[in-house]
Amino acid sequence: MLFKLSGRLPYLRNRHVLLADIAIFLVSPLLALGLRLDGAINFQAYYPQLVWFTLAFLLVKLGVLGLFGGYRRCWRYASVDELQQLTLMMVAAIVLQTLAFDLLSPSLLDGLPRSLPLLDAILGFLLVGALRFRIRALERLSQSRRTFFRRDRVLVVGAGSAGVSLVQEMQRNPSLGLRPVAFVDDDPAKLHLRIRKLPVEGNRSQIAELVRSLHIRKVIIAMPTVAGDVIRETVEICQRAGVQTSTLPGIHEILNGRVSLGRVRDVQIEDLLRRDPVQMDVEQVANLVCGKRVLVTGAGGSIGSELCRQLLQCHPQEIILVGHGENSIFNIQQELEKAVKTLGAQNGPQISPFIADIRFRHRLECGFSRFRPQMVFHAAAHKHVPMMESNAPEAVTNNIIGTQNLVTLAQRYQVEHFVMISTDKAVNPTNIMGASKRVAEMLVLQAAQQSGRHYEVVRFGNVLGSRGSVVPTFKRQIAEGGPITVTHPEICRYFMTIPEAVQLVLQAATMGQGGEIFMLDMGQPVKIVDLAKELIRLSGYELGKTMQIVFTGLRPGEKLYEELFIGGEQYTATRHKKLFVVTNASGIVPTQLDRLVRALNRAALRHDPAEITFLLEQLVPGFKPQYQPPVTMPELAPESVAEPVAKRSPWPAIEKRPMPALAVGYDQTA
Repeated sequence: MLFKLSGRLPYLRNRHVLLADIAIFLVSPLLALGLRLDGAINFQAYYPQLVWFTLAFLLVKLGVLGLFGGYRRCWRYASVDELQQLTLMMVAAIVLQTLAFDLLSPSLLDGLPRSLPLLDAILGFLLVGALRFRIRALERLSQSRRTFFRRDRVLVVGAGSAGVSLVQEMQRNPSLGLRPVAFVDDDPAKLHLRIRKLPVEGNRSQIAELVRSLHIRKVIIAMPTVAGDVIRETVEICQRAGVQTSTLPGIHEILNGRVSLGRVRDVQIEDLLRRDPVQMDVEQVANLVCGKRVLVTGAGGSIGSELCRQLLQCHPQEIILVGHGENSIFNIQQELEKAVKTLGAQNGPQISPFIADIRFRHRLECGFSRFRPQMVFHAAAHKHVPMMESNAPEAVTNNIIGTQNLVTLAQRYQVEHFVMISTDKAVNPTNIMGASKRVAEMLVLQAAQQSGRHYEVVRFGNVLGSRGSVVPTFKRQIAEGGPITVTHPEICRYFMTIPEAVQLVLQAATMGQGGEIFMLDMGQPVKIVDLAKELIRLSGYELGKTMQIVFTGLRPGEKLYEELFIGGEQYTATRHKKLFVVTNASGIVPTQLDRLVRALNRAALRHDPAEITFLLEQLVPGFKPQYQPPVTMPELAPESVAEPVAKRSPWPAIEKRPMPALAVGYDQTA
């Protein structure tokens, strides 16, 4: 096998390594004997026995090296695996040499110290290992010299396990063009320590000074578990210092993969809004899902696809991907099947795509009959507020009738767990989309009453990175040169990351007894205009000079502020600090629900938005349809990025209350 150390070092083959090993093994018995006798060797007394010993055990050690593949390795890339292999070789050599010595000592090796086989094997393999890892060291030294002046000097923010892992990779691979020179960390206990030969020079407030004094070209933020405000402050410091900044993604994104330079990316808006990591009871979720047949509607969407990814880690028997868009279902199917192969499980989950429109019950029934799901996660819905205002029949047939079809079939096929993904826009809605999702919630709660099974609803707000999120729109507008359009300077929304929302959905599924609405703690509301400002800054533009923000007025059905609570609902805390439950949700389902849903369906089939709005007003308490025409807003003047809009928690003081008794019974006609 041929390998090259560098442009200045000679080509070496494994036969050259073999010759070096022979030389080492011819010398090591003499060195071992000298070590055993403190250098006082009587050559005349030991000469014949030592020769026989050297020749016999030369064959033993070469045989061990050959048997373990010692001459079929490229030692240029030697690592811990090769070190473990050499250790095994040494142990094998000690055992074989000791046995051989006992057999040969009465005749050929009489008089030699009995510890000689042990010392010889240890010395020989220490020298052999030093030779091989010297090759690796010379290669790294050669690479470092060749790239020394072409590598960017890097300051790593965060001297925890993530930062140390990144530094190790940069040090192992000089060809990456990155040379770590120091850490910064806010932990005073780490100040002035050396980690991986690099000093911890100070805390985040000293980044600008260190960038100048150490000639830093790049800063990497390696703090995947800190909150978004810490990332925001760090980015602001780096931008004022004029240095390029990258980051590791949040812990949600790297949960199932190791920290590596391949995951380092530019800072994104999701990093600035990052919250404390969700502490999910993984074992409890796995116990719920393991070995089950799980059906996910909207599996090709943002929430549905992430649900499938996280469900896959819980080892279900089968994941049924239900969706109307064939391309998105194909993409998530390919991703999941690749992940199953990567896991290497012999009996990995079956991935079954099923193209269906949830509005067509007969097609859905074909899927339920074929797959017999034991759990259903219902994430399919029309969610775009202005679009549904002008297409009310679609909101009814998809969000309401589609959900009714699913819960009816879930009861018929005795699905034990049904979890519907809802939205905060269902709370006191002012638009068709929110009202339709509220009716869908009622259908699930009614099914829980009728069946007595674990059917529940999970509400949360906007998710960053989803296809319907405002962030992709802002990014597209920035790429086109602007301006960024915002409907109103005071409009606020609650935001979560997709992985965080899905983790809480799965956690809620383990808690539900049936007939509850779970509400996720969305944190603090964020002004949309602040999101726009942050994206402008992250994109390297300056607000008011190179990029403008234009206000266009509220769109049909749009609120300034989303609400979290419905009058009459009783919210209590759960054992998870980020989950709250509406304990009396099933008790406020209207008795005329089925009749009005049938009327809504007829109105949708007639394409009558006026009647749909009227019926939703009758069915959904608090539904106040409104339309505000666009108003002229002044352009935003250049200013610094505003602070988060709200400083107080939106969650009321919550006391523990006993869970209400749930009505039990199975309606055969549902």
